Order: sequence, then structure tokens, then C-alpha cells
Amino acid sequence: MTSTSLASLDGVDHGALPVYLTPEQVCDRFPGLTKGNLAQRRYKGLAPKWLSPTPRTILYRESDVVAWIEASERTITGDAG
Repeated sequence: MTSTSLASLDGVDHGALPVYLTPEQVCDRFPGLTKGNLAQRRYKGLAPKWLSPTPRTILYRESDVVAWIEASERTITGDAG
């Protein structure tokens, strides 16, 4: 699957537009995630920020997904809290 950006839709360079990923693309890029797991995380408010341009469409900005993954970095296995 390829990611979608507005620049690739019309062939015009619009500068640094965000890259949008479907839930399937997010799961393909980040091992261990499933569509169901991602849906549950959205429901619980634990997923990266997402957009819903139509009632049945979910898109993630690639930068938001990367930031979400990076924020999960840990240095110990125990709970730090």
C-alpha cells in the first residue's frame, strides 16, 4: 500500500503537506498493531490523533503516528509511576 498526500492526488507540489495513513497502513508500518487494537485505542483515547473526513473513514497523519510511537519510549520495564 502507498500513503496518500494531497500532492500525489493532483500532481502539483503543494510544499510540505502531511502524509495521511489509513489504519491498515499504520498497522503495516508498525509491527504489533492490528486494526482492532488501533480501533480499541481510539475508543479509549489512547491512539494517535486521527481525522475522520467521512463517517466511515479514519486517517492518521504520519507525523502524529510517529510522535505517538516515540512518546511510548521506555528505559525500564517496570511502571515508573
